[in-house]
Amino acid sequence: MNRHAGMPPARDPRDPRDPRNPRDPRQVQGERAGDAAEATTYGRGEARRGAPDAAYEPRRAGRPLVRRILADPDVLSPRLRRRRAFALVGLTYAAPGAAQIVAGNKRLGRLGLRVWFLGLALVGVAVVLALVKRNWLLGFATSTWVLWGVAALCVLLAVVWLIAFVDTARLARVRGLPGSTRRGVVALTVLGMILTAVPLGWAASSLYAGGSALRAVFGAGPTRPPDQGRYNILLLGGDSGTGRIGTRPDTIMLASLDAQTGQTVTFGFARDTENINFRPGSTMARLMPQGWNCGDECLLNGLYMWATERKDQFPADVADPGALATKEAVEALSGLDIQYYALVDLQGFQTMIDAVGGIDVINKVRVPVGGGSSPIYYYIEPGRQHLDGTHALWYARSREGATNYERMARQKCVLQAASKQVDPQTVLLRFRELAAAGQDMLHTDIPQGDLGALADLVVKSRSLPMRSVNFTPPLINPWDYDPAVIRAAVAQAVAAPQTDSSTGSATGSTTGSGGRSTAPRSTGPGSPVPSTSVRSGASGAGGAGGGAADSSKAEASRAAQAGEADICTVP
Repeated sequence: MNRHAGMPPARDPRDPRDPRNPRDPRQVQGERAGDAAEATTYGRGEARRGAPDAAYEPRRAGRPLVRRILADPDVLSPRLRRRRAFALVGLTYAAPGAAQIVAGNKRLGRLGLRVWFLGLALVGVAVVLALVKRNWLLGFATSTWVLWGVAALCVLLAVVWLIAFVDTARLARVRGLPGSTRRGVVALTVLGMILTAVPLGWAASSLYAGGSALRAVFGAGPTRPPDQGRYNILLLGGDSGTGRIGTRPDTIMLASLDAQTGQTVTFGFARDTENINFRPGSTMARLMPQGWNCGDECLLNGLYMWATERKDQFPADVADPGALATKEAVEALSGLDIQYYALVDLQGFQTMIDAVGGIDVINKVRVPVGGGSSPIYYYIEPGRQHLDGTHALWYARSREGATNYERMARQKCVLQAASKQVDPQTVLLRFRELAAAGQDMLHTDIPQGDLGALADLVVKSRSLPMRSVNFTPPLINPWDYDPAVIRAAVAQAVAAPQTDSSTGSATGSTTGSGGRSTAPRSTGPGSPVPSTSVRSGASGAGGAGGGAADSSKAEASRAAQAGEADICTVP
């Protein structure tokens, strides 16, 4: 008897049909693909049985099972194909290129992910800088090249995301999906393209417009260090509206900011200040060695137009002679060195007010809209008023029945409301409109290199009390004053600790025209330098304008003493 009878034959290692031999992975994969296709023919239940099984799938380095399933929908049942299509679209929503990494063009996937992670890294850096080094962040945010670079990144990300969505629809093989699934995948793909491309395109457009506006408004000149720990910036509210010749700064303010804390003192100068004697060695001292002294014909706000009309007499590198002349005049009056100036054109200011959605002021007197050579159409009534650009401009410029001091108070309220009530959210949402308005409204010599530091100080100052000193009656009479009184009040205000609120002062300096000051008041004549009046009998104080002029000045003085708080306030 053969003892080997009934035993299986010996294993032939070359026979691929012998189940005891190791099987070729390619053969296994082909068999299972065929099984899946065959099972699909006979219905859903068989398809589940024919789907790949992880227990028998050979493992190959760098190609996990899930990735192979996503890459090859032919081995899947209809149900899994639907899930695969939605999964690929979801991956593209999460990050551009994620679907391509697992199921498509790896090169496109890596490009999309790199751009996406670069954007996330920039956002992370911005958040960290906002917490630990805000002036650096503001410096980057006010740089033309940085804004243009971020705009280019937004455009690149939008394009890559659009391509990723289109390619994801191809990878999902929507033509082979059931009708309802196909419509859902296409709808989600189109929605994703809109949700990514539109915001990124808007952001790129706004950033580019902002960078262009910064380049147009702020130059690339040298930065200036603070003077005795303070930045002194001259703020001019000019009015070059229809029917007016040239620009006349009706609002003249000097803002002095502490270079460390941002605490701010503002000094207001009356537009009709007379008898100005310039510092020795200044440009205006060379052009006017005897000062701006000719009575009512030589007012502080008239310097701007005088210098603009004589640009050929100024150094060739002076871009705005009017601003230089006014700056040197305020330096002579205040005793402070002024680093920069900013001229806000009230005509262009209307566009900016509309861009931010209007401003709120608490009006104390009826202000006519119209008057002069035209009829009065209606009044801006007392009470809290929300003003759009047109009404804000009328509120700042209306002359009918008002003194210069009342107009100064209203213009100051409008400027303060605009600076106080514009929040970061509004700036972000309407950045493009504000950038366009800024090019028409703002003229300045502040360089981009100092914008970050100054913007940081402005942000700090918004949470601190602000003191305001106005050199108007009763502190001084702009046509008859002692310059030493102004310089003493300025020195006292910038040296004193600012522990007061906007309605009071630790040093007793004025807050509004009607406030009191511990600084000595003017008792002497206007100017120690002899007058060069062009009118007969005009003296240093410009007071020889006749009885009518004296009466007008006395009336203006009484009106000024009523105080800014009796004209308007900013909520």
